[in-house]
This record gives sequence, structure tokens and C-alpha cells, in this order.
Amino acid sequence: MWAAWIIVVMVTTECLEVGLNTLTKAAMGRGMSNFVFVVYSNALAFCLLLPATFIFHRIKPCPQLTLSVMWRIFLLSLLSCFVQNCMYIGIRYSSPTLASAMVDLTPAFTFILAIITRMEKLNIKAQSSQAKSIGTTISIIGAFIVTFYKGQPITFFQSLSSPQSNWIIGGFLLAVAAFLLALLYIVQTWIIREYPAELMVTLIACGFVTILSTIVALIAERAQSAWELSLDIELLCICYSAIAVIAFRSVAHTWALRKKGPVFVTMFKPLGMVIAVVMGVTFLGDTLHIGSVIGAAIIAIGFYSVMWGKAREEKTIEGNELSDCDSSSSTKVPFLQNKCMET
Repeated sequence: MWAAWIIVVMVTTECLEVGLNTLTKAAMGRGMSNFVFVVYSNALAFCLLLPATFIFHRIKPCPQLTLSVMWRIFLLSLLSCFVQNCMYIGIRYSSPTLASAMVDLTPAFTFILAIITRMEKLNIKAQSSQAKSIGTTISIIGAFIVTFYKGQPITFFQSLSSPQSNWIIGGFLLAVAAFLLALLYIVQTWIIREYPAELMVTLIACGFVTILSTIVALIAERAQSAWELSLDIELLCICYSAIAVIAFRSVAHTWALRKKGPVFVTMFKPLGMVIAVVMGVTFLGDTLHIGSVIGAAIIAIGFYSVMWGKAREEKTIEGNELSDCDSSSSTKVPFLQNKCMET
């Protein structure tokens, strides 16, 4: 039985993440560089996490860091750097709504990668495995529809959406980000199961991401003006990203990955689609297209098919454990009865 407090934390992080996508789109519309944004937000998050980690581990000693764990955290940071840059470039070319639709692919990618890494079991003869496999395929089909078919607009708001060519580029980058995010969750689970220190892992990863994203930004942004911050929505966006998303979400996801695994964490991604549609239409004037609705609905169907299979699999495992306990206890009862009769 999933604890209610874990679900509340995961829903909260999803709302915060979608809010950041909407705010970032608005800030980039005013000239903010997405490369510089990644640098500043990670640097600020690192400054916030450093004292928090130090205070926390003065109370609770930190496990010993090994070279193997450090190498995994660096790999995690490299993936995180690519995910953030691909995501924000994709949002620049498209919209937060498309970003949320494409991130719905993450559960499907995570399921495939979890099978490859043996974090999930696949039995083709079982209904649960069939549901997970079919749901994964359906989700990928839905993503192609969202990316390559916009369809007619179904709202009457002023459109700020990108041309079709930019929409496809944005969709492709967001799909790449979704795959890398799934791979990130696998690596994160791999780390946290051996090194259960969420704050320390997040702090070190954030430091590496700051260094890596700075290198990328220095190559991509040659103009000095791109590094100058405006004391308006740009500063608000960076502070929001550092506090609510990079710091809080990263720690929460790492903790949930240790408790429940990568598939559980990704199951909340479809919630972002609904939140993104409301925010995009309300605050950005995005035009909602029928292709996005159809594709997102197909992705959601595929996703919940995977989740149904996952839930059925867990019930089967629990049932087998109970039957094993009953059988073991029943084998002990006759022996006791015989002993009693002998006495």
C-alpha cells in the first residue's frame, strides 16, 4: 500500500515542475537565455543545499563516499545537464503544454530501461507484463501524434505558439529529454540504493551540473549581455527553479526512488499535462490544438495501462508471499499436533 505522504510529495513536485516550465517560457519570451538560466539556477541551488546538507549530516552522519559512487553521481550530473538544456530549448521552440505531453513518455522509457537493467521483471505470459508492454507501445505512438500532428485549434485565445517546423524541432528535443530523464531515474536509483544519502547526492550532483552547464553556456552564449540578469521575471524564474525545483524536487525524487523505485516516481507525469494546458492557455495565451489533446490522451491511456500492469504484478507478488506464509505455517501444525498426541 502506497503511503499517502509519498503521493502528496510527488504530486507537489509535479505541480512545481509544470509551473517552472510556464514561467520559463514567459521569461525566455523576454529574452532570457536558457543556457545561462541553467547555470544560475543550479549555482543558486548549490548554495542553498550546501548549508542544509552540512547541518543535516551533523545530526545524522553521512555514509562514506567511494570512488564508484562519485563516478555514478558524475554520470547523473551529466544526464541532468543534458536533460535541463534539451528541455528548455524544446520549450523555447514549442510550449510548456508540449513539454508536459512529451514528458509523459518518461514512464514508458523508464519501464523499458528498468527491464534492461533488471529493476523490473517481464513475463510475457502474465497479464501484468502484457499490459505494461502494450501500454509502453501506445505511449510512444501518442508521442509521435503530439509531435507531428497539430490539427485545428480548439481555443479562441490569442496564439503565441511556434510555427510547425519549430514545433517538430521542439518535440524532438523534448522527446530526447524524456528519454534522458528516464535514464537519469535509473542511474539515480542505482546510486541511492547503495548510497542512501539524498541531500549529499543532490548537493554533489548540483555542483557538477553547475560546472558542466557553465561550460555549455560559455560555448553557446558568446554575448556578454546574455549573462546580465534583469530584476524582474528572470530573477524570479531563477529563484523559483533553484528552490522549488532543483533543490526540493531533486531531494524528493531521490528519496522516493529509494523508497519505491523509478517506475513509481514517473507515474505522476501525466498529471503535468492537465496542469500545463490550464497554465499555458491562461498565462501564455497558448492555442490548444486537437493533435495535442488526442496525442496526450493516447499517452495517458498507455501510461495507465503500464500502471495497471504494475499494480497487478505487485498484488500477485503479495499474494504469493501470503500463500507461502500460509503453506509454511500449515506444514508446522500437523507436527505440533502429533507431538501433542504423543505426550
